[in-house]
Amino acid sequence: MKILVAGATGKTGRRLVEKLHRLGHQPIALVRESSDTSTLSRGTLTRHGDLTDLPQDVCKDCDSVIFAAGSGGDTSAEMTDKIDRDGAKRLVDLAKQSGVSRFVMLSTVGAGDPDPESELAHYLQAKHEADEHLKRSGLDYAILRPVRLTEGDGTGKVQFGENVHPDAVAARGDVAAALADAVCNPNWSGKAQLMQSL
Repeated sequence: MKILVAGATGKTGRRLVEKLHRLGHQPIALVRESSDTSTLSRGTLTRHGDLTDLPQDVCKDCDSVIFAAGSGGDTSAEMTDKIDRDGAKRLVDLAKQSGVSRFVMLSTVGAGDPDPESELAHYLQAKHEADEHLKRSGLDYAILRPVRLTEGDGTGKVQFGENVHPDAVAARGDVAAALADAVCNPNWSGKAQLMQSL
């Protein structure tokens, strides 16, 4: 499949692109003009676009889309809204217009029912709104909500579902593997899954 990856040059995105290659897919990295693409695995196609101003044809000829982007932990509330909420929602809309087969969203623990008292309340609300927009879009979707991310590659041993502990961790490598699986595995269809590494 041709799979558009938003956030492909990020810490999780780079691992995801590599895993998609290994599975025989053709990842297409959505990059800004200023993006460092040197870290992308060989053979990765690129498509220019900024999540704050996406071109109408950004999803053209793509079979699926994975949103693995993020504004980052140190950005303003305004940028969080532009990337994590509005950028994600716009990409969902453009994916639907292009007739993609599935949209996979990298979300976060707590986005299902955001705690207004949390120090991450604004971020969680932005992710929640993006997730809900995807659910209402009519697209076949999968939403992954990992707990706190670590920089490791992981072991491949993970836990999904209600037994995930909110204070556990999820290795970026394990998250990337789950996203790569979610893009084509029918068992993910229409599900939002919590995740941790074991």
